[in-house]
Formats: sequence, structure tokens, C-alpha cells
Amino acid sequence: MDRPERRADAQKSDPDSNQASNGSGVVAAAALHGAGLRHMQAGRHLEAQLCCRQALEADPGHVDALHLMGLLSLQAKQYDHAIEWIARANRQDPATDYLFSLGTALEQQGLHQQAFNAFDRALQLRPDDAELWAAHGNALAQLGRPAEALASYQRVLVLDARQADAAFRCGLLWLTLKNPEQALASFNLCNELNPNHAVVLEQRALALHDLKRFDEALADNLRSHALNPANAQVCNNIGACLQWLRRDAEALPWFEKAIALRPTFIIALNNKASSLTQMRRIDEAIAVYEQVKTIDPGNADADWNLSLLCLLIGNYEAGWAGREVRWKAHMRPAAYPRFSQPMWLGKESIEGKTVLVYADEGIGDTLQFVRYVPMLAARGARVILAVQDAAQPWLADLSGVAQCVPRTAPLPPFDVHCPVCSLPYAFNTRGNTIPAPASYLPPAPAARLEAWAQRLREHLGAERKLRVGLAWSGNPQQMNDHNRSVPLRLLMPLLDVDASFISLQKDPRPEDKALLAQSSIVDLTSHLTDFAETAALASCVDLVISVCTSVAHMAGGLGRPTWVLLSYAPDWRWLLDRDDSPWYPTARLFRQNATRDWAELIERVRRELALYRPQQREFASHRG
Repeated sequence: MDRPERRADAQKSDPDSNQASNGSGVVAAAALHGAGLRHMQAGRHLEAQLCCRQALEADPGHVDALHLMGLLSLQAKQYDHAIEWIARANRQDPATDYLFSLGTALEQQGLHQQAFNAFDRALQLRPDDAELWAAHGNALAQLGRPAEALASYQRVLVLDARQADAAFRCGLLWLTLKNPEQALASFNLCNELNPNHAVVLEQRALALHDLKRFDEALADNLRSHALNPANAQVCNNIGACLQWLRRDAEALPWFEKAIALRPTFIIALNNKASSLTQMRRIDEAIAVYEQVKTIDPGNADADWNLSLLCLLIGNYEAGWAGREVRWKAHMRPAAYPRFSQPMWLGKESIEGKTVLVYADEGIGDTLQFVRYVPMLAARGARVILAVQDAAQPWLADLSGVAQCVPRTAPLPPFDVHCPVCSLPYAFNTRGNTIPAPASYLPPAPAARLEAWAQRLREHLGAERKLRVGLAWSGNPQQMNDHNRSVPLRLLMPLLDVDASFISLQKDPRPEDKALLAQSSIVDLTSHLTDFAETAALASCVDLVISVCTSVAHMAGGLGRPTWVLLSYAPDWRWLLDRDDSPWYPTARLFRQNATRDWAELIERVRRELALYRPQQREFASHRG
């Protein structure tokens, strides 16, 4: 019992003895740390941990031993312990390696901001370390800062151009930032550095898909599937490419493979139903949407798509009600404000009230459904109509409108509001109650009509032939545009008919613009500054031929003879298996057959056009 007391006395009496003791402890700790490191590298973690503890008994502040304890805790997935050990090492000596390890442990605990701070401090000490920049990028990505994360990964590639993982992560971030072209370049680099990797091919296919290079996307997806056949997502992506290529019969088995691999795969189920719809297997599509509802009762996409199918087959009661799901889900129209006033859907009296009717979807929808505005006025309402800017000057003269304003302008006071596309629901519309006067849109102003008549006289000369207005494509951003729009080259056979053809196509696509300039079609669309101008031009032709786009609704709403070119599975408003429309008495519908071949349909239109003779009053109206 006397020995400790005497040793203490001896240490007090001889200061140099303390330094000697600490020196020997440091040497012993260093040796034990070295042994622990070798044990860890050999996978003997318990032995490594024992060496570290002995090292810390010899020298409690030995930073390498503290750090090694942290690394051992990291490997054991004891992240809270790892953070504690490595933080102690950093307090002793904030060395770069320790900050990197600390950041890694913090990341594993989901502490991304603290991890970023550690990596950021480490980079200040070692700015040319590619591995640190990669970790820095990881933390920024986790923090939802994609542009900054991208800059970090790009720095990795500057320091080490063969970092395939950094190239891959750049590609992912470019996709997040909605830049598929840059994403494709990054995935191409990654594929060069690490070829035939299933995940890289899968992501490159997504970039190609976003660029509408569907054949190439399909090829990459098929290669990815060959490398990893169990990936349900890739099976779904193959089907999606085939859908965009209008090869739904081939797409269907791929969606079924995806669902077999993942029975609750909602996206694949919805896609399967979509392909069934395009193939007009309507009952089967409805059954798949019902299956989605069984898996996910609140799935708004299934509700929405079911409502459209109901409308397509003429079940208006279920269809109009089902479309109202858009106010409860992610498909809520972004352009529709969140008003404090109540929404009116037909239940309450509006006599003496001011009703705001607001355009909530596309311009074609607006033109179709403003037919209900006079019915609102007949109920005693004062109607304010807020529409797309280009339509406002024209629709200001619509019957029943007290005030028409562009959607971008400040709104006047009102009591209740109603989306224009909810008006059929509010009026409890059924197939036999569709308000369908011969014309309901305002006639074009007389001065504009005369201006267009004069332009056409100047360009067509004195000979009076049948005048045919053409519109062949809609908004390319519309989800179904690849099915409804037609390349201008497919309409060229129509020009063999002895008639004058006038373009009603505003902003033709680049591939169509060059062909239009070389054709005999008269193109005066630079004068179409708003819809009043388009209405005037449409009123100066004998017949409008249009795909399913706003021009068809405009011409039908004006009561002009209108031929509408429809895909095999058309938009809901055209119904199925009829050549007339309950919405537009002057419209005639031309439908693709089951081959979905536009050329076959246009040949039918060409034959009918060669026989077409407009009524004399139509021919004479507004024609100089």
C-alpha cells in the first residue's frame, strides 16, 4: 500500500520523471495504435479495439487511437459512438482525415448539415482532394442543393477525369435540374469509364426519354434489362418508351412483367391501363384502374383517368364528378388561384351574385365550355370571365359576359368562382342536355373579316376555288400530343385536291416550318396576333380541317364546317364510334382505324375532300 504514495512523492520531487513517463506512454500508444491498425486491416476488429483501448490507457489524448476507435465504430455501424470518438480526435487535432471521417459518420446518422460543415472545413485544408469533393457533393445533394452539389462533382472530374461515380452523379443532378442534354453527356462519360453497367444504362435511358429520343432510350433500357432482369422499374420504362412510340400492344407485356416483379407497382399499373385505353380495351383499362384503387384508395391519378374513360364512353354523371378530383390532388391546375371565396358547382342559387368563371385548363377547353356562360347569366348571375390573354379581346363579346379580363390581370370583386371546365358538372350535363347551338362563340369583328378577305384575294388571285384551312398540331407540352398531332408531311396528299389551302397553324414545329415554306399552302399566320384574328381567318375559309386542338373548338364554336382528325383512342370529348359530335353540330369526325395509321385516315379525307361541295351560303360568306 505504500508504493503509490511513494511514487507520487517521487514524481513531485522530480519533475523530469513525469515527462519521461508521458514520453514512454506516447511511444507505447503509438505502437499499440499501429498494431490496432493492422488488426483492423486484417478484419480482426475486436483485437483492433483492444489495442486502441490499451493505447488510450497509455496516452488518453492519442489522436490516432481516438480516430481508429471512431473508424471501428463506423464499421460496426455504431454511428453515435463513431461521432463521439472522431469528434474527440478532432478536438485534439483538426486534421483533414479526421474531418472526413467525422463527416462520414454524421452522414450515416442523417446529420447532413453537420456533415457538410465537416467536409467544407476539410476542403479548406486540402482543396485538391477529389474524394473530399465527392463527399462534399453528397452532403449538398442530401441537403437539397443540387446546383451546388453538381459543382462539387464537376470539381471531382477536374481533379480526376476517370471518376465514373462523379460522372454518374452529375448525370443524376442534371436530370433533377431538368437538363437532359447535359445529363446524357455525363452518363455517356460514365458509360465510357464503366461500360455495361445496368444502372448507368437505366439512367441514360431516362435522359434520352426526356429528349424524346425514344428509340435510343428503348435500346438502353433493353440492355439494362438484359443485365438485371429483376428490375421492375426498367421493365416499366421499356413499356413507357413503347407507349411513346405508339406501340402499345408491345408495351403491354412489359408493364405486366413489371407488375409481376412488384405487384403493387402503381405507376406500371396506371401505364398498363393507359396502353389498354390506347388499344380501346376500355373495360380492361377500367378494371386495372379499379385494381389501383384497391391498392391505394386515395390514388388521384386513377380517379382522374377513370373519370376520363367514363366521359369517353358517355357516362357523363360519373365522368364530370370524377374530374373534380383535380382539386384535391397534385394535378390541380397550376394556373388556378386559391381564392378565399367559395367555389360554385351548381348547388346554390347565384341570382344577384357575381360569378367569376376562370379558365383552368387549355385554350381548347375554354372555347368548348364558355357555351355555359349564357346559362349562368340566365340564372340571374353577373358573369366575369377570366381567360387566356390571347382569347380575351375576342371572348369579351361573348353572350352573357358582363366583364372579360385576361387571367394575368388583377381580378375585379366577385362572390363565387367556378372553373370553366367544371361548368358541365355544375349544370348536371348529360348526353341529351349538352347545350349545342349551331354557333355560340362571338363572330369575328367585321373589320378583321374584311382585312382577311382582302389578304386572301391578294394571295389567291381572282379564281375562286374551295378554301380549306389546315391545323395539324397542338401544344407539344400536352401529355397526349404524340398521339393527336400529325406531321405536316402526312397532309401533303390533300394538296392534290383542286382547292386553295390556307394555314391556320400558329407556330409550326421546325420540321414542319421548312416544308410549309416549300408547299403551296398559303401561310399568313404571322398576322394571327390573337384568337379574334384566327376566328376571322377561319370565317374566311369554306372548311376547316384540324386535329384535336383549339382550332377545332374555335371553328366548331363558330359554326364553321369542320373536319376533325382523331387518333384511334381520342380525347374523351369526341366519344367513340361516331362521325358527328354532340358538342359541335357542324363538325364531322374522321377517326384512325385499329392500325393507328394516319396515312390511311388522310387518304380517306382526301377522297372525301375531292367530293366536298359546301352549301352556297357557306361558300359566299365573307369571301371576296
